[in-house]
Amino acid sequence: MLELSRITAGYDRRAPVVRDVSLTVGDGEAVGLLGPSGCGKSTLARVAALLHRPDAGTVVIDGTPARGWRHRAPREQRTAIGVVFQQPRLSADPRLRLADLVAEPLRATGRKAEAAESVRDLARTVGLSPDLLARRPHEVSDGQLQRACLARALSLRPRWLVCDEMTAMLDASTTAALVGVVERYREETGAGLLSVSHDRTLLGRWCDRVVELPQ
Repeated sequence: MLELSRITAGYDRRAPVVRDVSLTVGDGEAVGLLGPSGCGKSTLARVAALLHRPDAGTVVIDGTPARGWRHRAPREQRTAIGVVFQQPRLSADPRLRLADLVAEPLRATGRKAEAAESVRDLARTVGLSPDLLARRPHEVSDGQLQRACLARALSLRPRWLVCDEMTAMLDASTTAALVGVVERYREETGAGLLSVSHDRTLLGRWCDRVVELPQ
């Protein structure tokens, strides 16, 4: 289980954007996090993904409290969570070919030898053709780049996925395709999902339950 207990967080301790929020995601469960812009959804998602240290509260992953944040998090906790952000161009190194982008987590965790085969398999999974893997971010569309970012998030086969407005910038067909990839992965692995969105209809159709944050 992924547990967030009484989280207070923000970027100024005097004015936190999230106050005393608790949230759980069970094994294999899909939980939607709904709310208007500015309510703290993305901040809470970053806390859940161990990318932002909260001012107060605890994060527990599979029964073990989080012991660090960002690069200071233990590898077994850091790699248990895959993250896909709203804006792929801000989360992708513009110098990298898509193949190298997808392989980043594998190489960072000492699994370079298996990277080439894994990238080919992941590309097929998310619908990226081999010719696209040779291109850099500025040479592909937002949808193609987001497919690569999803492949990167799945590369270490995480037990938890955090999708922060993953489909907000995409057309309906690409949205459906990427949601389908996530759902097939969850069915195969039993991974839990925290999906952040302002789209009530999308979360209602996608998730087992929806938690709404107030303004």
